[in-house]
Amino acid sequence: MSKSTHTSKSSATVDQSRDDVAIAANDKCHDKGKEPPASSAVANNPFVKTNEPIGSMTTKRSIKKRSSSDGMTPMMAQYMTIKEEAGDALLFYRMGDFYELFFEDAVQASRALDITLTKRGKHKGDDIPMCGVPFHSYDVYLAKLIKAGFKVAICEQTEDPAEAKKRGSKSVVARGIVRFVTPGTLTEDALLDASSNNFLGALATMRGGSEAALAHVDVSTGDLFVRTTTADRLNADLASGPFSELIISETTVVEEKWSSVINELSNRLLLTQQPAPFFDRRNAEQRLKEYFDVAALDAFGSFSRVEIAAIGALLAYVSLTQIDRTPPLRAPRRLSDREAMSIDEATRASLEITTTQGGGRRGSLLHAVDRTVSGPGARLLASRLTAPLTHPAAVARRHGAVESFVHDDRARLEIRELIDGSPDMARSLSRLALGRGGPRDLVAIREGLITAREVARCLSHSQTPTSEEIEAADNALEARAQGGFSVLIRTLSEALKDNPPMLAREGNFIAKGFDAALDDVRVLRDDARRIIVGLEANYRQRAGVKTLKIKNNNVLGYFIETTAGQADPLMNDADDFFIHRQTLASAVRFTTSELIDLDTKISRAADEALGRELLLFKQLTDEIIEQARKITAAADAIAVIDVAAASATLAVEEFYVRPKVDDSLTFEIVAGRHPVVEQALKKAGEAEFCPNDCCLSADDADTDEGGLIWLMTGPNMAGKSTFLRQNAVITILAQAGLYVPAASAHIGVADRIFSRVGASDDLARGRSTFMVEMVETAAILNQAGPRAIVILDEIGRGTSTYDGLAIAWSAVEHLHNVNRARTLFATHYHELTSLSETLSRLENVSMKVREWKDEVIFLHEVVSGPADRSYGVAVARLAGLPKKAISRAKTILKDLEASGGRAAVAPELPLFAQFSGHEQSDSSSDDNSEGVDALRDALDKINPDDLTPRAALEALYALKEAHQSE
Repeated sequence: MSKSTHTSKSSATVDQSRDDVAIAANDKCHDKGKEPPASSAVANNPFVKTNEPIGSMTTKRSIKKRSSSDGMTPMMAQYMTIKEEAGDALLFYRMGDFYELFFEDAVQASRALDITLTKRGKHKGDDIPMCGVPFHSYDVYLAKLIKAGFKVAICEQTEDPAEAKKRGSKSVVARGIVRFVTPGTLTEDALLDASSNNFLGALATMRGGSEAALAHVDVSTGDLFVRTTTADRLNADLASGPFSELIISETTVVEEKWSSVINELSNRLLLTQQPAPFFDRRNAEQRLKEYFDVAALDAFGSFSRVEIAAIGALLAYVSLTQIDRTPPLRAPRRLSDREAMSIDEATRASLEITTTQGGGRRGSLLHAVDRTVSGPGARLLASRLTAPLTHPAAVARRHGAVESFVHDDRARLEIRELIDGSPDMARSLSRLALGRGGPRDLVAIREGLITAREVARCLSHSQTPTSEEIEAADNALEARAQGGFSVLIRTLSEALKDNPPMLAREGNFIAKGFDAALDDVRVLRDDARRIIVGLEANYRQRAGVKTLKIKNNNVLGYFIETTAGQADPLMNDADDFFIHRQTLASAVRFTTSELIDLDTKISRAADEALGRELLLFKQLTDEIIEQARKITAAADAIAVIDVAAASATLAVEEFYVRPKVDDSLTFEIVAGRHPVVEQALKKAGEAEFCPNDCCLSADDADTDEGGLIWLMTGPNMAGKSTFLRQNAVITILAQAGLYVPAASAHIGVADRIFSRVGASDDLARGRSTFMVEMVETAAILNQAGPRAIVILDEIGRGTSTYDGLAIAWSAVEHLHNVNRARTLFATHYHELTSLSETLSRLENVSMKVREWKDEVIFLHEVVSGPADRSYGVAVARLAGLPKKAISRAKTILKDLEASGGRAAVAPELPLFAQFSGHEQSDSSSDDNSEGVDALRDALDKINPDDLTPRAALEALYALKEAHQSE
């Protein structure tokens, strides 16, 4: 594979004879004229000094001072010092227009990025490996490194190169780390999925691990949550959101209750260990008070000690990685176990809620129901699907918001058009607060607020009564109670051009007429030639010399020049207006005080214009950050309205209905459909999806006696697995606040959903398919209660017939007598159907099948009563098994059914004996075996290659006649 040759000038191979002075001089050339970023605060960070855990940034406070006497240049000595601060993170060391990497960092980065590895100078007699990436497109390379599991420290200049020159010609421009980039702290749009959150988590434990809490934050949006957890429930809590990094304490790793959990997590999630002081509760409480500027945390709710420790550790890590700069985080929100439905990791995978089992989004439930038109709306919808509500009143508020748009086509269409492609204000606000935003983020805030105002206007004209949720969102769109956004919108509209550059350092983003001082500087910068032409005309008129010209060179700057014969009027000017500068053989040069001032201003104009724009950028950013909470609320409101309008669009287009969700144990779905399968059939142009009813309500659904168990038999090919999943999916949609694919639906709130459908193994943890099945079944039987929805398919099929039957039998009884959960239990053990005689809440249902002319037709309908028989052989035939195998399977099946499953096993399996040419025993042969042998002998004598078409036809007639005579 050919490698990319994307390297900087400084990445080219350096002549080994170059001395240290030459290298230092080259370094200064890279530094010249670059804008200094915010200064590094790593050295002053109170959390860094003890931060030496495995897999995290490590900073040494006592760094041995290096110099050229160590055999390296001043620049490389500086690099080595900063590299020790970076610890195990790759160091992006800014040199001019490139980020350079050296030594082992360069070797690792060149492999991960597939770029050329070069060298620069020597260290201890060896070449120094080196590679670089362009500053203007570094985020592309950064994304690859983060995805590959690396952490990156960004090192920038921290002083003006002019200041470095004052210290001496060999001085190196000061540099420092301005940011650590880890998977959980990303903010750049190029590194993030607009439709998905990116959570950084912190796990805190106390009392030897008996108390624990999980806090998580999306640095790019400011969302901050915390919840209590346990070692048994941590996987389910982590599965509720897309976590990319988890901070843990060094002490948690060795705690008995947590060590095995942590080891398992390390296989699929980046774990960053931090020292115990990060998780100190007293320090954490003080951090929270300082950050949110409150005297007490009571205003945010009641947090336990371990929850405060988790949030504090999160803030400390964000402060560390962002070098004491934190995004505008929202007040921490405590997630209660009773607030949202609990869905474990296995169930999420089985139901494919946000991703398919192959890891993709297409084909998932989220992909099927997502009609949002903005990134924030898509993120909100995903979060609702992963954590459906358990309070009927809260669910009803969401349904009411959807209903508002279902009945108002005009408002729905207009609002969706307004929101479509609207900027992601939350992420732009976060970047601005962290000091890495640009002019486009300012424009995003402006355009987002304008969109919010237009959406509010549209809502005010709606003829349909709005719901409580829409009214709350409407009030936040314009922040009416806090003075609104009119002044900010006007300021940003007047200040900014429509298509500004990405980086503030590029300049030319402030609109003309906004700042008089900037306009004056720009006139000098952009209209210098016009001004010079005007002066030239004035000077010609004053001196009376038509050949007078104003010229420019790098030595003199701007000057006046005329021929020697025309110079006297300027030399003899009575007011000494013209100042003689230089006499040449053919020309005389002059200047004026006015021209000298103008020359100075023009030469500084570009720098002054950029400096003025950067100052204005900071002022505009400060104005936005002052209103961060109002802007965040407006951004949230747009997302809420986007989800409501999108859900209404889905309901109208796909004929979904508003479900009834209450506190009962009712579960009645009429003509339910699976949204993913239904849309797949439509797209393929195949037959319409066959809807089915499902009723798991007991006679008195208002009691806590429990729900029904539907014991399902019949072939999977008839749609059994689809039916199982669709009822769980409808429940999730209903409690997430969406309409559902059914004719009607009445669902009593489910506090948990369990789905055990399909077979898989976990070889990495030494678990067979059957072991995984039993672990998941055990979790269901140990945790499901009367309010749970349980979906179980083919329990016990991974072991011997009688073992499996016994396990399935006992599981059904346990679900009925102990768990009392509303359950769909699919099985091929027909013996279980007899349980309906002893278990009062168990009903037999089956998938309807029709046989016609020796063909089996699967009707995909659920009917009352057990299946009359199994159709496994028929499915095997459809799958393409050889005809001989199918024929033999039918024979064996008849024998087993006739003997009650007690048929003797021959010394040699008859099927294989048949294939090897041995004769069958009488007990396993058909009555007409002699006729079959005669036909086989006749066929063996025929060579098709030797037959003419007529001879082949005659041979076929002969075979048919022989067969009929038998």
